[in-house]
Amino acid sequence: MDEQNVPIEIEPEFANPDEISPAGDSDRRVLPVLPLRGTVVLPLTVVPLAAAQPRSLRLIDAVASGDRTVVLVMQNDPESDGAGPGETREIGTLATIHQMMRVPDGSVRLAVQGLKRVKIAEWVAEEPYLTAVIEDHDEHHDDEENIETEALMRSTTELFQRLVSLVSNLPDELVTAAVNIDDPLQLVYLIATNLRMDPEERQKLLEYDTVREKLQEISTFMTKELDLLELGKKIQGEVQEEVGRTQREYYLREQLKAIQRELGESDGQEAEVEELRQKIDSSGMPEEPDREARRELDRLSKLPPAAAEYGVIKTYLDWLTSLPWQTSTEDTIDVKRAREILDRDHWDMEKPKDRILEYLAVRRLRQARVEAGEEIAGREPILCFVGPPGVGKTSLAQGIAEALGREFTRMSLGGVRDEAEIRGHRRTYIGAMPGRIIQAIRRAGANDPVFVLDEVDKMGNDWRGDPSSALLEVLDPEQNDTFRDHYLDVPFDLSKVMFVTTANLLDPIPAPLRDRMEIIQLSGYTDDEKLNIAKRYLVPKQMKSHALTVDEIAWDDDAILAIIQHYTRESGVRNLEREIGSVCRKLATRLASDEELPDVVTREEVREYLGRPRYFFEELATRTSNPGVAIGVGVTAVGGDIMFIETSQYGGRGGLTITGQLGDVMRESAQAAMSFVRARAGDLGIDPDVFKDIDIHVHVPAGATPKDGPSAGVALTTALVSLLTGIAARDDVAMTGEITLRGQVLPVGGIKEKALAAQRAGVTTFIIPRRNEVDLDDLPENLVNELNIVLVETIDEALEVALPDEFSVQRETRQEAPKASRSSERHDKVAAKSAD
Repeated sequence: MDEQNVPIEIEPEFANPDEISPAGDSDRRVLPVLPLRGTVVLPLTVVPLAAAQPRSLRLIDAVASGDRTVVLVMQNDPESDGAGPGETREIGTLATIHQMMRVPDGSVRLAVQGLKRVKIAEWVAEEPYLTAVIEDHDEHHDDEENIETEALMRSTTELFQRLVSLVSNLPDELVTAAVNIDDPLQLVYLIATNLRMDPEERQKLLEYDTVREKLQEISTFMTKELDLLELGKKIQGEVQEEVGRTQREYYLREQLKAIQRELGESDGQEAEVEELRQKIDSSGMPEEPDREARRELDRLSKLPPAAAEYGVIKTYLDWLTSLPWQTSTEDTIDVKRAREILDRDHWDMEKPKDRILEYLAVRRLRQARVEAGEEIAGREPILCFVGPPGVGKTSLAQGIAEALGREFTRMSLGGVRDEAEIRGHRRTYIGAMPGRIIQAIRRAGANDPVFVLDEVDKMGNDWRGDPSSALLEVLDPEQNDTFRDHYLDVPFDLSKVMFVTTANLLDPIPAPLRDRMEIIQLSGYTDDEKLNIAKRYLVPKQMKSHALTVDEIAWDDDAILAIIQHYTRESGVRNLEREIGSVCRKLATRLASDEELPDVVTREEVREYLGRPRYFFEELATRTSNPGVAIGVGVTAVGGDIMFIETSQYGGRGGLTITGQLGDVMRESAQAAMSFVRARAGDLGIDPDVFKDIDIHVHVPAGATPKDGPSAGVALTTALVSLLTGIAARDDVAMTGEITLRGQVLPVGGIKEKALAAQRAGVTTFIIPRRNEVDLDDLPENLVNELNIVLVETIDEALEVALPDEFSVQRETRQEAPKASRSSERHDKVAAKSAD
């Protein structure tokens, strides 16, 4: 049987239970059964049906001539045709056919009225149509649940009333009908028939045995439907409100345009677009950036100003049009004037000055050739100034910019960990902007500035990327003519920019980045150089900044030297300038207080104004007065500095303890020094058996400062020999050099910084490896004259210089003792043999 709930023009009717007459007097009777596909007819309701299957038509013809009573049940599978016994639900509805109409296609339209709930007890026949034994299966009414049932009816009616108000296709008359119904069962079936329920849900409702369960089920269903309908209504309201706002804005904008046209005023957006078009025309962009700018401008002209994308595109176009695509600042190059500018602002620094002048000379010749019509390819050099703080790396770059007649800009890379700082953010991100390279170029206003990348050795990296890798393209002359910032996403030519990087140490700079730069070492200053710098630059600068004049107060050279030697200990002059400023403030205070000022600032005034000295040369003698201490020299991020290697011995079994936050390389140097001393104990005047009963502790003070490198090998060996021989090392000797287990002294780096540190500390003799002799050419002449520089090839030569003459005497004495002992033994053996 293939029956469906087909809508036909029949007004719904609701049966009154009192008007229903039973089909027979007995509870069990045989009745025809009409299976329904996807449809459930509930009792006390009128429902339209359609029938087209032959078996269904025979059943309708048979009952139409009788009492028109039929049992309606839903079949299990809504897709199957001709359901038979066992293929339908057991619970159905006893119904009466009220109206019947045949249509031209052969099917029949019915209007059936459900009477009551029945149950199929057993099947009787399948042909000519289905018949079965039917039992009445009425719902239970519990008198004790009257109050609860009444409450459920009221709640159900209220829910139905709210539901009808939200569903447009439900007439208000349904609410009136529901309010006037006193029978809870009829109320349930009325509501269920008019709601859009799934057939399975209607069948489930029909199969509940008690009225209370039916009320609860229909209430739960309506509650869910109300939630969905209210949410849908809210969403629809928001959408309509947004659409209404957009339409209102559109109408107002069109009206505003019409008013502006009537008044002869131009549209603000059109004027803005036209202004940007003029900027693009006059910017001189290359082909690809120009094409991208015009494409974005075309998009901008089609967007309303209120659109979110409007501001993003406008900002992008502002960046593109504000970059100096064709703006250059370099004037005619004058090498002689450049030399004067560099000499005026920077004392000494001959090597970097010569390199800069070489670059200027080559560029001048190249310009002359280009003007003559020749094509010469040239790239800007990438210079890297490496040196301790305060030696003038950044100010030297400023001098380069002035000598070249270019704009100057700088960018600090200290602590930069995000690649986007270099390349910028992509425009897909909110608040995106170009990287700091492009930002600095725009600030400079020219495409050929002198660009200083400060602290290139202090970059980091993390999950956001590696900025040092992003710099590879920026600092590569073969690639940076098409540098692409992530924000701009068009090539920008950086090949005309002269990049100058600065660093305190060379080792932290990644090798690929270091390979792209020309390294120029800037060492620290000697006392004489600091004196000249102070006299020529620092004192006049600080006097002027404190409203003092050189004509009022002069500075004695001894006073400046006192500040250099006793109040500062640095490679550069930054702290020196700070201390000179402190003296100037004291002088300004006295001048403002109408006190008498000295005509000349002397050493005594410095002592009065700055307090007691902070550094003493006598410290060397104090620290090295006991055996087991030697003076080494190392290179740090702030320049060269001396360090004291301390050793001590105590009872033990030949162990070695090393402290002072030393790196692996320096710890291995200490192990090598210990092994050398034990292997050569006899030659060094040390009792070889002493190592069986003692442990040795090696310590390098300033334990909070990390230390590493092999150059302390000579100092470590000297300290151990001093400890084990009981002879204190000389307090005016410092040393550097790597040692081998055979006692050879190997070359090390940073000789100039180390020599300056030794000279600042008051050392008079400096021991270095002989193979570092070539580095002496880099030392200032006055430093070579002040220091007694001793070149050594072996540790024995170093020990002869580092330890006093007492060591040589004691060493020879201990070496002669074994020889005398061996001679006495041979004499005794010969005498015994003669006696035999």
